[in-house]
Amino acid sequence: MTAETDATGTDQGPVRVDLPDADAARALGAALVGVLRAGDLVILTGDLGAGKTTLTQGLGAALGVRGQVASPTFIVAREHPPVPRPDGSEGPGLVHVDAYRLGGLDELDALDLDASLDDTVTVVEWGRGLAEALTDDRLEIDLERPRGGVVDEDDPGAGTRRATLRGVGPRWAGVDLAALVPS
Repeated sequence: MTAETDATGTDQGPVRVDLPDADAARALGAALVGVLRAGDLVILTGDLGAGKTTLTQGLGAALGVRGQVASPTFIVAREHPPVPRPDGSEGPGLVHVDAYRLGGLDELDALDLDASLDDTVTVVEWGRGLAEALTDDRLEIDLERPRGGVVDEDDPGAGTRRATLRGVGPRWAGVDLAALVPS
């Protein structure tokens, strides 16, 4: 993974990260655990196959949550409770939402995400324009996949993706998102 920061001088981002493969997307998800805490909202935006679920798999593994993190496309939301650590403590759980099929804010509200928002890290795929209503503080991650060129028939997910991270709201002031990416 490589990163570049915007010249705006803001410590909230945007930070751009090149992800050459699925392992790099999972590694970015795992690295996010270094800055995420219970109550945080992450909004993932990107085309089909951009790596939204793959990034969330890395996040879930690093959080140490129960269950396989998979696309919640057909069930809309999955809750992954934390697994107790060897010392008996627990980190936050993970709520993984796919807002692709939601018709609007009313349907998102019906999921009652704000009931668990304080105790979990909530990741909403396809959430732009909808999930912002959940909280003023959020981490937005845009994932772009390569367009054109040769598609590897053995690995259609191959190709470098680019993740752009941006912290929104006072929660993210002072958070160095560029520090998540190894040099």
